Amino acid sequence: MVQAYRFALDPNAAEEQALRSHCGAARAAYNWAVSWVRASWAQRAAEATYGIGEAELTPWRPWSLPSLRKAFNEAKRTDPRFAGWWGENSKEAYSTGLANAAAAFDNYAKSKNGKRKGKPVGAPRRKSKRKARLACRFTTGAIRVEPDGRHVTLPRLGTIRVHERADALRERIAAGTARILSVTVRHERGRWFVSFQTEVKRDLVRVARPDVAVGIDLGVKHLAVMADSAGEIRYEPNPKHLDGSLKLLRLHSRRVSRRQGPDRRTGHKPSKRWEKADRERNKVHHRVANQRADALHKLTTKIRAEYGTVVVEDLNVAGMLKNRRLARKIADAGFGEIRRQLTYKGRRNATHTIVANRWYPSSKTCSNCGAVKAKLPLHVRVFDCDACPLVMDRDENAAHNLAALAAAATTGTGVAGDLDAVKASKPCGADRKTRTTRPGRTAGTGRAGGATLPHQRREEARDRTQAEALTLW
Repeated sequence: MVQAYRFALDPNAAEEQALRSHCGAARAAYNWAVSWVRASWAQRAAEATYGIGEAELTPWRPWSLPSLRKAFNEAKRTDPRFAGWWGENSKEAYSTGLANAAAAFDNYAKSKNGKRKGKPVGAPRRKSKRKARLACRFTTGAIRVEPDGRHVTLPRLGTIRVHERADALRERIAAGTARILSVTVRHERGRWFVSFQTEVKRDLVRVARPDVAVGIDLGVKHLAVMADSAGEIRYEPNPKHLDGSLKLLRLHSRRVSRRQGPDRRTGHKPSKRWEKADRERNKVHHRVANQRADALHKLTTKIRAEYGTVVVEDLNVAGMLKNRRLARKIADAGFGEIRRQLTYKGRRNATHTIVANRWYPSSKTCSNCGAVKAKLPLHVRVFDCDACPLVMDRDENAAHNLAALAAAATTGTGVAGDLDAVKASKPCGADRKTRTTRPGRTAGTGRAGGATLPHQRREEARDRTQAEALTLW
């Protein structure tokens, strides 16, 4: 299986400058690819206004990764934007930006042709130097963990010290049970991280209760209410990490607001005291994020080590965050992250994950007789069945209903997103969305870029994006 090992880096000033240079090179290559492809779109649109025939228009520029690499290698030696410094960085830095551009154009084309799920994806745009995420991926070259376990070696960057020992990965590589596929360096939360994508040999670990299914109802009052098929109920308290730091965040935010910050309109640069206050405020945000990630990993690992089948809901987290009264609580709880971790950790143990349909009324259905209430407002915290004498906490009742779905599951892996994943039934005929798509946002069938040429197949091989590289399968 493919697994990622992530370590924090402790680079010195020169090493950090080299890291930033590589990430900036990736951004520059991405912007060049976006401009190079979209220039042909603009040229064709301008020529069409002059009455030029379709056959005489400027040819399309391909956006596959091999085509972008070939065009960039020809332009980097003559283009004044790259000619003076492109040799200072590894070729993998430029390949990272080109691969990301190819993936962005593919997503746009699939979205425009109606072959991509989710919201419509717009055409790729250039990345701002001020807002772009610093990241770079290496697939070839000198990539290794040093024998001391305290340093890693990366192409053109040399040997960099890691904050914590990398003995776990080093011992696996020495034993022949792990092989490095690629490595990604990224700057986030105020420091640098390195992620190794490795192919590891891992033995399946039998869970404590493989024949027991658990239904998990996520909430704000309690982070998770778990009801298993054996009749046991567990309440997982909500840590509310952000609430515990709000008072300190208000203090630092007021301090930042009193300093002279940056102003893009006038070009005014921030003062040293503003930068210092902003760093102190960011430390609080980073600490809250680390606390949340640690708590969620411990919770999901504990669940996956005990139960053989886990039933979760397909929550519309993006829609829930539009509720201005609950958005902060829901974001702090991390509903989407809990489901993501339960899904991939279930694959490691070869256990089942059942995703209840988004329209399944788990809170409105009586877990005793099966009667479904017409309405159950969110402020009503106790479920009182109208058909039987059942009176129960609404979250506990929902967890019981989710656990009961495991008994009706058919054969298959049941992993969320798989073709044979188990889906709950849709009661009350809820088989479609409540809102219809507006005509203006309906995906067209034309070619990306605004033309109506016949669809051309694009099956050239391309590198996996960074998001795909860190996916555990």
